[in-house]
Amino acid sequence: MDATLRTASKELEVSVLSGWLMLPIVLGMLAVGVAAFASAAGSDAPAQLFGGITLAVVAVVMLWGFFTLQPNESRVLILFGNYRGTVRQHGFHWGNPFYSNGSSSGTRTAHHASKGDTAAQLVASRKHPRMKVSLRSRNLNGAQLKVNDKQGNPIDISAVIVWRVQDTAQAMFDVDDYEEYVSIQSESALRHLCSQYAYDHGEEHETTLRSGTDEVSQALTAELQQRLSRAGVAVEEARLNHLAYAPEVAQAMLRRQQAEAVLAARTKIVQGAVSMVQMALEDLEKRNVVTLDAERKAAMVSNLLVVLCGDSEVRPMINTGTLHG
Repeated sequence: MDATLRTASKELEVSVLSGWLMLPIVLGMLAVGVAAFASAAGSDAPAQLFGGITLAVVAVVMLWGFFTLQPNESRVLILFGNYRGTVRQHGFHWGNPFYSNGSSSGTRTAHHASKGDTAAQLVASRKHPRMKVSLRSRNLNGAQLKVNDKQGNPIDISAVIVWRVQDTAQAMFDVDDYEEYVSIQSESALRHLCSQYAYDHGEEHETTLRSGTDEVSQALTAELQQRLSRAGVAVEEARLNHLAYAPEVAQAMLRRQQAEAVLAARTKIVQGAVSMVQMALEDLEKRNVVTLDAERKAAMVSNLLVVLCGDSEVRPMINTGTLHG
């Protein structure tokens, strides 16, 4: 069957009885059952004996219906394979003692594990005790990935993703293991994102991974939300926390960046020097300090540009003759 035709699960929020209300009732049933059994044990009253045993057994079974939920924690209620709803209200509760107490995803994971992998089975069975699902925000600190950017340059990149479970029914029933699903889909989304952006030095007015941090983060968040929505997961934030060229090309790229930085600095210095020379010539002519012909003006411009653009220390020279002498 095509995956697109599959009906997505939908969470149904329900409420159960208060544990503080049911606790004295269950304990009272247990006490009455034990008392009836004790009084009927020494007398010939089989009906009372049977009633006492039955009442005590029912009370013991009902004790398994108590459970607690912390703030931002929920429990998925499954009765004989049927989804009955999700409890989101924190506190001390009592529900049907036959509600599933295992882990749907953990059970499947343990079933496919090897027979000798008992540790993996134990961890899987305890992943969601009593079908509890945390609704708190979680951080996924992704591993560093080596991918190619839009221009084919190898880069090392990783991201931090803040996510939480929004729909417990989708998280538990529509994917096998929603935590693993988030991890794998996050890596896939990050690889796809890198293929759409250049590391730097893109085309004119093009957003790059290094310069467009906010836009890249928004694009990553949108793609993650699209991928993880089928698992009932809401993405609150996604940001790059590591971005660098791969080691095999890092030195070459560093030299290129240094050359571009030197070129940009030189360009700015020359532009400033030309402006200063022009201002000096105009000021000299305006104040009639000295009259310069074309040759002397060219020599002055040359000397000023050497002084203003040179890296080494300037050593003044005193001309005791004339320019043509």
